[in-house]
Amino acid sequence: MCVDSRSVLPDHFSPENANDTAKETCLNWFFKIASIRELIPRFYVEASILKCNKFLSKTGISECLPRLTCMIRGIGDPLVSVYARAYLCRVGMEVAPHLKETLNKNFFDFLLTFKQIHGDTVQNQLVVQGVELPSYLPLYPPAMDWIFQCISYHAPEALLTEMMERCKKLGNNALLLNSVMSAFRAEFIATRSMDFIGMIKECDESGFPKHLLFRSLGLNLALADPPESDRLQILNEAWKVITKLKNPQDYINCAEVWVEYTCKHFTKREVNTVLADVIKHMTPDRAFEDSYPQLQLIIKKVIAHFHDFSVLFSVEKFLPFLDMFQKESVRVEVCKCIMDAFIKHQQEPTKDPVILNALLHVCKTMHDSVNALTLEDEKRMLSYLINGFIKMVSFGRDFEQQLSFYVESRSMFCNLEPVLVQLIHSVNRLAMETRKVMKGNHSRKTAAFVRACVAYCFITIPSLAGIFTRLNLYLHSGQVALANQCLSQADAFFKAAISLVPEVPKMINIDGKMRPSESFLLEFLCNFFSTLLIVPDHPEHGVLFLVRELLNVIQDYTWEDNSDEKIRIYTCVLHLLSAMSQETYLYHIDKVDSNDSLYGGDSKFLAENNKLCETVMAQILEHLKTLAKDEALKRQSSLGLSFFNSILAHGDLRNNKLNQLSVNLWHLAQRHGCADTRTMVKTLEYIKKQSKQPDMTHLTELALRLPLQTRT
Repeated sequence: MCVDSRSVLPDHFSPENANDTAKETCLNWFFKIASIRELIPRFYVEASILKCNKFLSKTGISECLPRLTCMIRGIGDPLVSVYARAYLCRVGMEVAPHLKETLNKNFFDFLLTFKQIHGDTVQNQLVVQGVELPSYLPLYPPAMDWIFQCISYHAPEALLTEMMERCKKLGNNALLLNSVMSAFRAEFIATRSMDFIGMIKECDESGFPKHLLFRSLGLNLALADPPESDRLQILNEAWKVITKLKNPQDYINCAEVWVEYTCKHFTKREVNTVLADVIKHMTPDRAFEDSYPQLQLIIKKVIAHFHDFSVLFSVEKFLPFLDMFQKESVRVEVCKCIMDAFIKHQQEPTKDPVILNALLHVCKTMHDSVNALTLEDEKRMLSYLINGFIKMVSFGRDFEQQLSFYVESRSMFCNLEPVLVQLIHSVNRLAMETRKVMKGNHSRKTAAFVRACVAYCFITIPSLAGIFTRLNLYLHSGQVALANQCLSQADAFFKAAISLVPEVPKMINIDGKMRPSESFLLEFLCNFFSTLLIVPDHPEHGVLFLVRELLNVIQDYTWEDNSDEKIRIYTCVLHLLSAMSQETYLYHIDKVDSNDSLYGGDSKFLAENNKLCETVMAQILEHLKTLAKDEALKRQSSLGLSFFNSILAHGDLRNNKLNQLSVNLWHLAQRHGCADTRTMVKTLEYIKKQSKQPDMTHLTELALRLPLQTRT
């Protein structure tokens, strides 16, 4: 009514901003409300539109709130009246949060009528309605808690103290005391813990049991610390009540809260006593089966405060406490919590037998939960946690003990592939570390140990499902064996990898999606070729035996029809063979004589190398011929230029045949107008620049024979 085409009512308006029509309508509403005869409807309707007083008067709200507070005194039923006060406090906090006096008056009025709850009128009414007091009293706390929270919000210390003192004077005030502890600031409660314990002791048990009061006190002490001198006495007083509880559900609901207080302020001795008491109460009749959530909370609170796991596992009753989790899904969740805490808080590697035995048991529990229905995400999570534990185990220079641990872990966690992969990597690192540390000392013993590590990997890898995981681990383990001068073992790894290549499927699963495998195979083979450069030939096999074996496998592998990966692999083979023809190889492994040392540039070796080069080049050229079709001309151009660049980088262009082949490839790349002109221009500039080097004058003639195609 106050909005028209010329003006809009601001958010914080005054009565002067409202027009007469709006004021008259608003006043009419309040007159109609005043004519309602029944008290409760009249109160609630007026309270609900209390904010509308802003249209009539600046002081309307501040005048109405005390009046409505006094109206509630006319409500005889204490339960109805307390909810009316809660609603008025809610409205008051919304429309006039600065008017604290009305809130306080509601509280003190409530205290005056509190005794009605235990009066004859209410008690008789409960008998008539067949309602027990323990069922009736819990109806009050929601309203009482709201009133108390409104009052205590930013309240000064003096007001809270006054409220507490008034509560003290009321007899049989358990219900009131519980709301005070639920609503007041935790710091206020904690500093007066002994006073509250004194009041709890004086409370009558009927209707509102003391253990609920101790639970509320415990919740506050979890958030704020009591005076140090009172801490032990507080625990003793609380536990005297808690331990006497016969009902397991009442007991665990209360004990779960006080475990955190015990962990925060006391040592493992007190925590052990509390855990023993929980086991004693929850074991009879398998009561623990109905209280798994509370028992889980206890475990979480204990591990949240004990970051030193040697201390945690020396708590005598900790592992027996874990035995109460007999439902597998719950037990696994608890084990995950323990391992997560270990990974987060364990700063240094450990060999503590107490920690190792306990965590191996925990990890075994997680591992044994895996079955055919376990989701991949769950397997990944369990593997991550177990791997985190394995990485934190170190026996220092006791390498044999370290390997024994890995052997035991392999037998315990054989169903989780990522864990087996981690173990293989760990054993390979152990082999390298052993050689480094024991260099020159006990060489025979060291060699035997390294061979044991190598054997561990060779035995474990075949049990893995992922084909590329196996290939890469065979390669990595072979490299480790080679670095440790275990030549026959290295050959065994490389032969195993070569024999596995034919098993690579056309499509593989990557993160739940099927992807072509050829690009992954190309990446693996390129890495393999880099290693084969330094692998010496076996004396009982022919020259370049491993390279020949690998080439045969590549030749027989069934490639995709429209794929050029086979030719890219052959190009990489040429790079390898070119490097093998050098007098001194680009890199070596310490104490391993590669073929450059074994053959010393022998002409027979070089001849065999050249034969292989010619065979591979023939395969590449044959493939280029098959691309002379309209739909494949762009691929032919790209592969031709790539082959040209390989010859330029790795070939001896003083050889007439090779020189002529490079010219032919250059023309092939441009023949059908599919070449990347910018790349070809840069390539030609590079050749001209290199031709100015002292030993590269032959490139000058080559550059003259490489025309650039012009486009019109």
